[in-house]
Amino acid sequence: MATPFPGLEYLATAVVGLDEDLVVRYVNPSAESLLDTSAKALVGQPFLGLFAADPALEKTVSGALSTHWDYSAQSVTFERHGHDPVQLVCVITRIDLPGWRLLAELRPAAEELRHLREERLIGEQQASRDLLRNLAHEVKNPLGGLRGSAQLLERELERPELREYTQVIIKEADRLQALVDRLLTPNRAPQVALLNFHEVLERVRSLVIAEFADQVEIRCDYDPSVPDLAGDMELLIQSVLNIVRNAAQVLTQPPPGREPGGTITLRTRVARQVTLMRQRWKLALELQVIDDGPGVPDEIRDRIFSPLVSGRPGGSGLGLSLAQTYVTWHQGTVECESRPGRTVFRIQLPLT
Repeated sequence: MATPFPGLEYLATAVVGLDEDLVVRYVNPSAESLLDTSAKALVGQPFLGLFAADPALEKTVSGALSTHWDYSAQSVTFERHGHDPVQLVCVITRIDLPGWRLLAELRPAAEELRHLREERLIGEQQASRDLLRNLAHEVKNPLGGLRGSAQLLERELERPELREYTQVIIKEADRLQALVDRLLTPNRAPQVALLNFHEVLERVRSLVIAEFADQVEIRCDYDPSVPDLAGDMELLIQSVLNIVRNAAQVLTQPPPGREPGGTITLRTRVARQVTLMRQRWKLALELQVIDDGPGVPDEIRDRIFSPLVSGRPGGSGLGLSLAQTYVTWHQGTVECESRPGRTVFRIQLPLT
């Protein structure tokens, strides 16, 4: 049966059309790809028979038939002889057209969970930034008074050796002032231009090598076929530098019982048909920053990108949060997978 919605052919989302008897009458190309089954084999099949018996799905279909609201079954299992079951999320929408009764939208369950996680992280990130800015405003005024008082005290001291202590106060006040300024600086608009992402990585590599000398080895595994990327060079350098420097600091300041030092690998690849921030892209750049350190502590693993969360003594907890912010500005995502001996920060950026 021809679809009354020609645009369905071009959707990245899998869509299946059902008639009054809940028999499959239409399958778009994305659904063929997701189910790894041709439209010819699916058309004419009872829709509910395609999935493992699930009262939730039957209830969802019944609810959609009795109203015009969308109904979502959180998880269904598509089964096909000789193949592994596929876990999906199914959303049913009622339509009233001749020969048509329902449209079923199918999504991979893992992808849907990733979307929900991305939305949660973005919401938490904005709330954390607002909280930090309010806190920074409250800290800024007494910090200036503290520094000024230390300067006045220094002028009254007769013994030069005592000025060492006032200098500690002044320098620490300056350091905290710089931190506060970073929190209060308005977000500037990205300066977008075409760039070679490997140039970003080489800048980061040279900076980290200069800072950590022979303590850390950095290996490069670049894919030369990666096309140019539209982005802000400085923001991308800063985001990758924050992640790589964080890995280097963990390697050079290991927990007790582990020798300092290790290896960081920068690996680039091209990913195809990727969904980032709920938008589908034909091509995306994937950067993996891999280290062989002790891994992210379990107690902060789910909060690693939150401001003021750090697994390293003396860490500010801002580096990874800022890295995520800059990647998000580029419509990309950053995720972390970690276990002892292998931590991977994965950045994906769309290639337009």
